[in-house]
Amino acid sequence: VQLQASGGGLVQTGESLKLSCAVSGITGEDYAIGWFRRPPGDEREGISSIMNIDSTTYYSGSVNGRFTISRDNGKKMVYLQMNALKPEDTGVYYCAAGFRVPKASPLQPLWYEAWSQETQVTVSS
Repeated sequence: VQLQASGGGLVQTGESLKLSCAVSGITGEDYAIGWFRRPPGDEREGISSIMNIDSTTYYSGSVNGRFTISRDNGKKMVYLQMNALKPEDTGVYYCAAGFRVPKASPLQPLWYEAWSQETQVTVSS
């Protein structure tokens, strides 16, 4: 399984970015793709995930209402549309795939097994 994240950049407060995650090597249907970030000097946190089998989506409280996760299975892509960006959204972002992700804790990094490289998001004030 391989994932490749892209789309990061430098934007100003209030602007938008769209991250992309290219997924390859997954053959089954029951898996989740999550987006995670690590702010400077802080721990990695899960911010959004989508269950492939039923398209259920999850968001952390810090991004709910501003970020939208979506997928295009035909293109094997998962996206994270980030609107109304804030300086506290700054960090390195990753996408990841998990195959035993419980719906009770869909944003916990420990459930995800394959990770992308990072893409940097910087939001200036």
